[in-house]
Amino acid sequence: MAKNLKVCSVACKLSLEDLQALCRRQKLVCKQLAVTKSNFNDFEVEYLCNYKKVKVSEQSQGREYFLVKWKGYSESENTWESRRNLKCPKLLRQFFRDTEEALAKVKNHRDLTALDSDVASFVLQKAKQRVRLKHWEALLNQTSRHKGHISVINEVDLEGPPKDFVYISDYKVGEGMEINQVTVGCECEDCLGHPVKGCCPGAFQHRLAYTDRGLVRLRPGKPIYECNSRCLCGPDCANRIVQRGIQYNLCIFRTANGRGWGVRTLERIPKKAFVMEYLGEIITTEEAERRGEIYDRQGATYLFDLDYVEDVYTVDAGRYGNISHFVNHSCDPNLQVYNVFIDNVDERLPRIALFSTRAIKAGEELTFDYKMQIDPLDAESAKMDSNFSLAGLHSSPMKPIRMECKCGAENCRKYLF
Repeated sequence: MAKNLKVCSVACKLSLEDLQALCRRQKLVCKQLAVTKSNFNDFEVEYLCNYKKVKVSEQSQGREYFLVKWKGYSESENTWESRRNLKCPKLLRQFFRDTEEALAKVKNHRDLTALDSDVASFVLQKAKQRVRLKHWEALLNQTSRHKGHISVINEVDLEGPPKDFVYISDYKVGEGMEINQVTVGCECEDCLGHPVKGCCPGAFQHRLAYTDRGLVRLRPGKPIYECNSRCLCGPDCANRIVQRGIQYNLCIFRTANGRGWGVRTLERIPKKAFVMEYLGEIITTEEAERRGEIYDRQGATYLFDLDYVEDVYTVDAGRYGNISHFVNHSCDPNLQVYNVFIDNVDERLPRIALFSTRAIKAGEELTFDYKMQIDPLDAESAKMDSNFSLAGLHSSPMKPIRMECKCGAENCRKYLF
């Protein structure tokens, strides 16, 4: 038992900054955290809560003071500090932006000696919201196992992190389900340049999916077979694109037109590049019907039917999911769904990968069509279940919904379903 505990580890619930503050407060030296006796009394401003201007004489314009929440200390230990004592220009700029926004809402004048209760309340809520979102952002990046960094921002309202959402980096298998693993892999030394017997795609009578730049060259509707854990090739193999995870820096942001959260890219994405997987909990279609009725009442859409050859399983990204949970629908999307097989040999359980349909600019929102279409003249796609053209985020057939579409595209269908 003790031997097993030596390799056991859990994620720390505190950030490095919080640990530093805790060490300083307890007067503990820690070389790893750069806490020494000489900086025990260094205090970091977590956020600014309030503002007032105090006149020291009739001739003076007044001295500015800010109510400071110190990192690592409770709110009961907040203190009023003179502006000249504060070395946090970014927090000061943010505080005044929030103040301006609050004043605009209450139509108050700008020449203030103190913030009224409504303005002070708004500024405090925004400061606390940013702290929560920053902690959530750190948790997302600690949990993920991919190169791309995830940022979180909300400049629209006071909504914080989702309360009942668990970020995952792989499928969560539902209760009573079992995924069959592959028993054989390829023997290629160069899967793209010199594939042996067609590599893994050839074993399933399909073509290699990627170019030498890692871009997908198959038409939507055709399956992608990547090399797996049994293959002799290494992690740098050109036929291992989806399994490497997200490669681009992305941002979860709050939309301004009532669509909740959305996702935008922070860097340019070329056409036909892999962007992300749609991850969630794998459940049966029977369980999906039950959950679908609940989601319908909530006006939510998180169920994705896996009906590549047979409509048996569904991915539910409602509670367990990755960044794709926050990707919005568009009738003119820049992402397209592909079915991918890696370590799982069950064709009823493909992985759902999202590839770019065109070059996507930095700052552009990422979207896909919840009612995807494939080429009806593609002979190979005819193998698929006839419902694939309607596959997308699941809607319970027991209670059809008419969910309004707010994508804003010129060809908008006006309704998601």
